[in-house]
Amino acid sequence: MDRGTERGAPSQRAAGDGPAAAGRIPLAVVVVDRDGLVSHWSRGAGRLFGTAREEAVGRPVVDLLPVSGALPEDDESAPYGAYAAYDGLGPDLESSLDGRLFYPAAGRARLTAADSDRIDVLWWAYPLVGPGAERLLVLAADAGALRPEDTGADAGAGDGAAVERIAPGFALHTDFPGAEDLARRLPEILPSMSVGESARIVAQVLELGYPVLEFSQNDRVPVTPDWGVPRRAERKARQERAAAAALSGEPLQQDAEDEGEDLEYAAVRERLEFLNEVSGRIGTSLDLSRTIVEVSRAVVPRFTDVAGTYLREQVVAGEGFPDGVPDTTTMWHRVAVEHTDEPGRWDDVVPVGEAMPFPAHTPFFQCMTTGDPVLVPRISEQMGHMIAAQFEKRDIRPLITGRSMLVVPLKARNVVLGFMILLRHPERVEFNDMDRVTGAELAARAGLVLDNARMYTYQESVAETLQDSMLPHIAPRMSGCDIATRYLPGTLLGRVGGDWFDSVKLPGSRTALVVGDVMGHGLNSAAMMGQLRTAVQTMAALDLPPAQLLRNLDDLAQRLGEHYLATCLYAIYDPIASELEIANAGHIPPVLVRAEDGRSDLLDLPTGAPIGVGGVPFESVRVRVAPGDRLVMCTDGLVEVRGEDIGVGLATLCESAAHPAASMDDACDTIIRALNTCGGRKDDVALLMARFNGIEPEDVAEWRIGHDPREAGRARAAVREQLHTWGLGSVADTAELLVSELVTNAVRHSHSRPIALRLVRGETLLCEVDDDDHTLPTLLSAGRLDEFGRGMRVVSTLAREWGTSRTGSGKTVWFELTLPFR
Repeated sequence: MDRGTERGAPSQRAAGDGPAAAGRIPLAVVVVDRDGLVSHWSRGAGRLFGTAREEAVGRPVVDLLPVSGALPEDDESAPYGAYAAYDGLGPDLESSLDGRLFYPAAGRARLTAADSDRIDVLWWAYPLVGPGAERLLVLAADAGALRPEDTGADAGAGDGAAVERIAPGFALHTDFPGAEDLARRLPEILPSMSVGESARIVAQVLELGYPVLEFSQNDRVPVTPDWGVPRRAERKARQERAAAAALSGEPLQQDAEDEGEDLEYAAVRERLEFLNEVSGRIGTSLDLSRTIVEVSRAVVPRFTDVAGTYLREQVVAGEGFPDGVPDTTTMWHRVAVEHTDEPGRWDDVVPVGEAMPFPAHTPFFQCMTTGDPVLVPRISEQMGHMIAAQFEKRDIRPLITGRSMLVVPLKARNVVLGFMILLRHPERVEFNDMDRVTGAELAARAGLVLDNARMYTYQESVAETLQDSMLPHIAPRMSGCDIATRYLPGTLLGRVGGDWFDSVKLPGSRTALVVGDVMGHGLNSAAMMGQLRTAVQTMAALDLPPAQLLRNLDDLAQRLGEHYLATCLYAIYDPIASELEIANAGHIPPVLVRAEDGRSDLLDLPTGAPIGVGGVPFESVRVRVAPGDRLVMCTDGLVEVRGEDIGVGLATLCESAAHPAASMDDACDTIIRALNTCGGRKDDVALLMARFNGIEPEDVAEWRIGHDPREAGRARAAVREQLHTWGLGSVADTAELLVSELVTNAVRHSHSRPIALRLVRGETLLCEVDDDDHTLPTLLSAGRLDEFGRGMRVVSTLAREWGTSRTGSGKTVWFELTLPFR
């Protein structure tokens, strides 16, 4: 209908009229509710079918659109040949109207109108999914409007096939409730149309004033009637015309045979376009689960009605798998099931997430071992029973028997990653050899996308494993303090970085707290971080002062020669002295939150140079702390935002650190949320928070012991008395024995300085013996007649934990005993 046509004009053309100008004719719009009743009947439907809207709304749709069946192939009255649905989608309109089809269908039918003869119509039926009452959208157009004017006896009935495609457009202002919502869903109803194309059609419809049918060479819809297949009678007439033309020497104009070849070419081209569309819809991310869903949804309903995707167990887990073809022991995970059946029909029988092997006699095993598609035109009852035998206590036969099946492998680099089981409804045309080729190409493209996602998932898993192996698992309770940590990998620069934190148990109930950051990202930075972290732990065990430890760490970085720089904060907390000694190597300063008034401040520390610069001195600072005070140490990824002054982030850190929290974990989460590190973060974040609890003086007992061997007896007596005073008599015997062993060794090997014995009551009972001998005791394998070598073996057997460390003046040997519940 051209722009000059008056709205409301009848769709039937007057005698002598040509084809609809500009390739447009009116379009009837009918909406059917879930009870099969007409809920909308457009003015175009009234004109086409001869029933007014007032009479149609509320009536059963099958009464208004009685289908007398598709025209038979040998019906000479048919102007355009056979009326099979395009690509076999749907046997007739009636199957869509009564709800037997759950996928878009299209075709051509002869309908009996109220006041006229049978009408030849093109129709489309789109099932509507959603919470509303509408079930089906039916679009219809007068096929007669497509018929060209007869120009003589030689004008073949099949000439109408010169129009390659038609695409239905839907008006935004079509007058029924919910029309605007339905118009917004146009790209969903016609999924192969882009948003831009659908907007163009809507704009055109608004200009014309009513829904139209547009001739098009490019637009594609999920289903389109096939109106160009010539009949046998037409083929015979064409052959006769060709023979007559040959005898007369007259040129023969392009006829239906050429048009049939054009249609064949168009079918091939459409398949290629379908593959291109699918390629554009999958692989939009490297997330494996999202890619799986994209692959499954790309083929339903246009190519198939059911798509089940299976992947190797190792692919789902992000792991590698052995070389060679799969066998009957290979486990396959069902990762997606898409279908056009009624909701929930497949969920209980074939749930997503189930893993199973496949026997050798199944078409699935044949597909995954040969790597080639397997086509089953129709699943017989015998094959349905064979397949169903694998599903214990579930009868899958009603879902698969009678359907056409195509199994296509998902492979990349000649390795089968999985396969897809594609099923078509019994009413739909069977898969054919062209479908087999299309499915194989589809699976090949999907396999590459899945393999990319798999490799990304695998590499991400390796990176996470590496990062986790390098970061320590810190106990939440240390002697005299509680600790909470957080590590957040960078979201844009990979999941492996050079940030780390640590805590190390030191002699004297002290704890070393460390936070560091190797500049840069990736595996090299992570490897350097691992080396530095190990070095810090080793040097911390030597009980080096913070400044000296950083000095040694800087020397080590110079010797490694990796040309990496790192910042580091190293602090030692002494809960007995209530003191914090801390040194800085180019790191952002920590925050100290005072329990007394809730005030939080950045500690004023000598900045120092980063580790690896070389030749720069480091200084330590001692800070008095009180029980309840908290120390917050972090890397710059927490407070640094590109384009902003770091001072803004540090101020926010101080403010959020002072916020009251029910627990240490809650306090860490408060800081993370305040600095918005969960979104748009480009750098790694390491956060360590320590709450200082201190150790009360009444929980510490100390003695000085001389070098007389009889001092061991005095030490045993003192320890026993102190433990009874503390109410720990149940561990007195064990503690007395172990103290005797340590003191005896100290008396035997020390030189001039008095021996120090200390007991600390905390979460455990800690005993430390300090002397001026630098030789560390070791476990020996003592023989039956040996006089020495059994003492440390006894300590190792009876103590909860024990250890030794060198000090500036000698060594410390210590052990811990588990205390009874108090």
